[in-house]
Amino acid sequence: MNMQNLMAQAQKIQKDIQKKQSEINSTIYSTQNEFLSVEMYGSKKIHKININKAIVKDQEDLETLEDMIIVAINETVTKIDKDKEQKLGAYANGLNGLL
Repeated sequence: MNMQNLMAQAQKIQKDIQKKQSEINSTIYSTQNEFLSVEMYGSKKIHKININKAIVKDQEDLETLEDMIIVAINETVTKIDKDKEQKLGAYANGLNGLL
């Protein structure tokens, strides 16, 4: 394989990676439970949080809700990371972990 073909192939891979990264960044991932729902872009920026206001009755409920927000956000970030690995993992494996 000559250098020109290698460079063309590298540019194609780079464009594919950028396309998939853009797709991931614009996708909205969500997690919900009985207390709330969290929506987050693949770029890990929060899009929306909806709290079930019917369940917040006292301070203890509020503390539980705060804990549930943390859990929901962390679960959503995990979903993003898994999708990113699934979509970009083939590239990372082929590039000896450079991604």
